[in-house]
Amino acid sequence: MIAKLFLDHPRSVEESYGEHALFAFSFALKLFVASLAALVQAILPFAFEKTASNMIAQLYDRTKSRGR
Repeated sequence: MIAKLFLDHPRSVEESYGEHALFAFSFALKLFVASLAALVQAILPFAFEKTASNMIAQLYDRTKSRGR
């Protein structure tokens, strides 16, 4: 049961648990950086005008066909 909980999803995207953990961590880190850019842009509208949206688009491109 425990193995099923931890391994079913990584296997569905053809990754090991470690590979999936690394991918998810890097994804989360990029989302964090994008959110910081958006926060700065909210205060300073001239800064990072398209940074967050470009990062989100890149992340979407990396994940849209995973597991299909």
